[in-house]
Amino acid sequence: MKKPPAVRPGDEVTVIGHVFETPLVVRGRTWLPVAQFGAWGIMAWLAGKRRPQRTWGQRLWVGLMTMAVALGSEWLHNLAHAVAAHLIGKPMDALRITWGMPLVVYYDLNDQDVTPREHIVRALGGPLFNAALLIPLVGLRCAARDGTAAREVLDMAVGANVFLSTVSMLPMPGIDGGAALKWALVADGRSVPQADEAVRRVNRWMGVALSVAGAVAFWKRKRIIGGVLALCGAMASAIGHGLIEE
Repeated sequence: MKKPPAVRPGDEVTVIGHVFETPLVVRGRTWLPVAQFGAWGIMAWLAGKRRPQRTWGQRLWVGLMTMAVALGSEWLHNLAHAVAAHLIGKPMDALRITWGMPLVVYYDLNDQDVTPREHIVRALGGPLFNAALLIPLVGLRCAARDGTAAREVLDMAVGANVFLSTVSMLPMPGIDGGAALKWALVADGRSVPQADEAVRRVNRWMGVALSVAGAVAFWKRKRIIGGVLALCGAMASAIGHGLIEE
């Protein structure tokens, strides 16, 4: 299965602005903040589940704040990619807003006008920014009292940035770690097809490892972690066996 591109050259899009030389685009009504409203509802429900004594107003407020830091971290992750691309003079082709969330667009993933080192820099901008953001966030979290709304929001902020700075570095095609590994191999002398095949081999083994880790997490009743590991394991296995292409 080959994932269709988010935006093709020549597609009709509306440019609503530029961020670090990258066009910020939308298509039709897909700019609507569906992700924000959906996440808000889920976060409000979780806020009530954690503290049943909360009023509906309190649940909605805590849900709004936790949604903002979780999805805001993803926005900052993608904007950091745009900054990295801008700093090396190789801006992204577009940053598309899809249902309220950003999506990085490169028309040519193997652009020969971009050196392997520049590909790596563009890929690492997002996760490195999230990792750096953890330093002040962990400090603020330690200062917040247990059981408070502030602590709950900061727990979410730390968790979101840990996720974005680690999971995004898995060596899967289409995410940051996969791009960094591929172009590091090209820089080491391999051709692009050889690098792609090496990344697929890595994913075959990683799929097995992540699936086993997910099963262990479920066995230890850590269902959320287990679910994430199982999903990543399934994706890695599909990539490794050629069912999903970059």
